[in-house]
Amino acid sequence: MSDLEIRPVVETDLDAVVAMLADDPLGAQRESPDDLTPYRAALRRLADDRNQHVVVAVREDRVVGTLQLTVVPGLSRQGATRSIIEAVRIHADERGSGLGTQLIQWAVDESRRQDCQLVQLTSDVTREDAHRFYERLGFTASHVGFKLAL
Repeated sequence: MSDLEIRPVVETDLDAVVAMLADDPLGAQRESPDDLTPYRAALRRLADDRNQHVVVAVREDRVVGTLQLTVVPGLSRQGATRSIIEAVRIHADERGSGLGTQLIQWAVDESRRQDCQLVQLTSDVTREDAHRFYERLGFTASHVGFKLAL
């Protein structure tokens, strides 16, 4: 039996989740752990959308990982439903423990349960370790992603 629980995020998890989001050079530039107000509002919006699944990994009553899984119905691929994995973060002292693999496996399993035919994710071009990790799990770097900040 595993000592890890993967469950939906709740408001009392936000301190830990936002700290993990901010705990790298990219996140430090775009996250604001000192003010949880926008994160609380986002969590309420996410809770109202049945296609959004933000989860935390908890070990010994401590949040040690998080990710967001979004289910997207579509027309392409003969009306296929896909899922998108976003905001994968593992607490610094849990990296290398297999926790990231467990979280991604949860997302893939949940995607199957939601009748998705494809799981996709993006990763910043500077996150080379993450790219190797995803490739080890069977993901293929098949597309080039683009973003437009608004």
